[in-house]
Amino acid sequence: MRIHTGEKPFTCSVCGRGFSQKTHQIQHMRSHTGEKPFSCSVCGKTFARKGTLREHLTVHTGEKPCSCSICGKTFARKGTLREHLTAHTGEKPCSCSVCGKTFHVKGTLREHLNVHTGEKPCSCSVCGKTFVRKGTLREHLPVHTGEKPFCCSVCGKTFARKGSLREHMRSHKLEKPFSCSVCGINIARMSDLTSHLRVHTGEKSFTCSVCKATFSDKSNLSRHMRMHTERNHLVVQFVVKHLH
Repeated sequence: MRIHTGEKPFTCSVCGRGFSQKTHQIQHMRSHTGEKPFSCSVCGKTFARKGTLREHLTVHTGEKPCSCSICGKTFARKGTLREHLTAHTGEKPCSCSVCGKTFHVKGTLREHLNVHTGEKPCSCSVCGKTFVRKGTLREHLPVHTGEKPFCCSVCGKTFARKGSLREHMRSHKLEKPFSCSVCGINIARMSDLTSHLRVHTGEKSFTCSVCKATFSDKSNLSRHMRMHTERNHLVVQFVVKHLH
């Protein structure tokens, strides 16, 4: 009946918050006391609420009892399902207090806030490079493993990063969204635009480790390096031939 009347006779003695049920008041009090009486029998982690323990246990069992009624995707926790549903509704209830940008889920908002603070909490276990977002770290890891999980549906070419695949797809669509501010030429990839701008600036940031010749483009340096490799190979063949 208290659901209908709105009556909340059980009050927190610390913060004054009211509750309709005694059990809810008891659970709330643990947020002040720090008490966590519910313990996981598998890993020993403790929780303030029995419901939170039940949700945690699915981590060990692999069970995903919460199913999306729209797309059928399953989740271990009700909270994760609620966040997922906003992807279908278009709702973005989480707003950044700095720039006002809105997000579907709190986790994405938390990652976004790192852009403002400069914090990069996601660290690569191989090279130690840090990133703002977990997703960016996941895309970075194939650099070390050599894995290329993103495949072009048109030509079958594979890429380590989703962004690289998106840029590649423009070559099939003939989409050229990047425009040179100097000569106005339209270019498909941001990386190609960066290389093109060096034509105007005269910058040559790629240096040969053998003869110290400089180049404006990485591909030109690679071609130049092959010249050294081929030349060294010919020298070795000449020496071997004359030794025999």
